[in-house]
Amino acid sequence: MVPLPRDLCRGGVQRYGFHGLSYEYIASVLPEVAPEIAHGRVIVAHLGSGASLCAMKNLKSVDSTLSFTALDGLCMGTRPGSIDPGVILYLVQTLGLSPKDLETVLYKKSGLLGISGISNDMRDLLDSREPGALLAVDYFVYQAAKQIGALAAALGGVDGLVFTAGIGENSAEIRTRICHASAWLGIDFDEEANTGRGPRISRAGSRVSAWVVPTNEELIIARHTGRLLGL
Repeated sequence: MVPLPRDLCRGGVQRYGFHGLSYEYIASVLPEVAPEIAHGRVIVAHLGSGASLCAMKNLKSVDSTLSFTALDGLCMGTRPGSIDPGVILYLVQTLGLSPKDLETVLYKKSGLLGISGISNDMRDLLDSREPGALLAVDYFVYQAAKQIGALAAALGGVDGLVFTAGIGENSAEIRTRICHASAWLGIDFDEEANTGRGPRISRAGSRVSAWVVPTNEELIIARHTGRLLGL
């Protein structure tokens, strides 16, 4: 639910969540890739140009950082993630942005691009020593670790953390930084395994295990299409 007046919510205003194709795929392969956590409490980090986290319990989503639109939650390539609604009012009422201008700012000019002033591509930011780039990366990691903590609370604890999507699968540095920031959960991080892209990037005996699992949204689309066509 969204805590607005009920008459407004009846028009379809509610939390929907996004990246469902990715999370559905991860849920489908976890029993094979990571059977020890598959039916437990798992946080999946879909980190790419669009980024979100999903809290799963027994392979079912119980919470997501994305909600009514794909603007909520984590800082993304060009989207801000969670932002004080009062900022939106200020941009419109005080700075005079039109709804169209506001849409452009929120979807195309914010996030990593807005903070860095350089690029929305994490690879470019990691290669740069410009202060804006460093700040954008720091902010991304901070927000990811913060939201992981929030979802751990929603789950009542966590058994595993799974990285997926473009940044999550390919950036050993971002995985390292997020896991170190989340070490308080009980992640005993394995640097060597992380450099080798896992799939397990935590040490044996780690209270909370960490993993890298490539996603395949196209396969889920194909499966659903096949079922719809009766194939």
